[in-house]
Amino acid sequence: MALQKLKAFAFAMASTSLVFLPAGCKKPPPITLSCAASAPAVYPGDALSVTATPGSVATKKHWDTVYSWSGDGVTGNGTSATVNTSAQEPGAYTVKAEVKEGKKGQEGEKPYETAQCSANYTVKAFEPPTISCSANPDTIKPGDTSSITATAASPQNRPLTYSYSASAGSVSGNGATAEFSSAGAPTGAVGITCNVSDDKGHTATANTTVTIEAPPPPPPPPHTQALCSISFSTDKARPTRVDNEAKACLDQVALDLKQQADAKAVVVGQSDDKEKAKTDREQKYAEHHKHAKVEDDAAQRAVNAKEYLVTDQGIDASRISVATVPTDGQSAQNYLVPAGADFNADVSGTTPVDETTVKPEVRKPLAERHHHKKAAAAQ
Repeated sequence: MALQKLKAFAFAMASTSLVFLPAGCKKPPPITLSCAASAPAVYPGDALSVTATPGSVATKKHWDTVYSWSGDGVTGNGTSATVNTSAQEPGAYTVKAEVKEGKKGQEGEKPYETAQCSANYTVKAFEPPTISCSANPDTIKPGDTSSITATAASPQNRPLTYSYSASAGSVSGNGATAEFSSAGAPTGAVGITCNVSDDKGHTATANTTVTIEAPPPPPPPPHTQALCSISFSTDKARPTRVDNEAKACLDQVALDLKQQADAKAVVVGQSDDKEKAKTDREQKYAEHHKHAKVEDDAAQRAVNAKEYLVTDQGIDASRISVATVPTDGQSAQNYLVPAGADFNADVSGTTPVDETTVKPEVRKPLAERHHHKKAAAAQ
């Protein structure tokens, strides 16, 4: 009975009394850290930074926070780091950061006092430059020049160097413009190549053409032109005399010579068979008689026509030649020989007249006959 009462008393006391347990320290939340790169991809040499952002950092007095960084070309200072990408090859890279907190000198001794993060980025390969090539003008004459223009660009604005080549002729210049010279190049299309390279060894080329026109064919050589012909058959008494009809023809010859100051004239005389026979007889006679006279009507007609051109029309005697031709007739044919023309090539079978032996005749009227009341008028 006494034991039961004791147990009841003890239960009552436990139900109504406060129990004090030892007070413990509450564990702070673990620190966190996140990382972010300033760009997901860069070219070698581009600026890149990485920022670390901590979370759940304790603010206890005398606690400290320490950051550390790692990675290729990474230099960190606190919550930020920079990456030197200039020496990095194209590819994927990672920057890592770690944060520790705790009492100074004891940072990170407990697991919840440490956190890590990483940021990824890619280093891209430099893209090659682009180029186009043009020529102005694109059609030239032999010996002329054309301006060559290269329009190039680097996607990453790298410094560019230009060069040129040609399948014929030559190109001079090392900038964005050059000059093509067609000297020594054959006619036809000439290929021009424009080259560009950047400081990273990347290259690009473009092509254009310059057409060298074939020169026009030279003009045909000038040729001797036949002008008017003079007939000496109407005046039986004076068959070598230049009459009014002949003068009209020679006036036109003189006009042609005055209009073409570098042209010359040739007068080619003819004689008929009867006159030729007479001349042959006189030549045979003269072989044995020193002072015998030989008349060559063909030569005389040519010389008399020249005399009119020189004396009456004022044509320089050096511009007029005289010749004969063996064909039958009582006439003289006039020719105009332009500069550069070859009379002997154009007109064959003529023989030059020796003007030291054939002198021009004085134009005299017919002698008056006594049984006629009227004298023949001079023509």
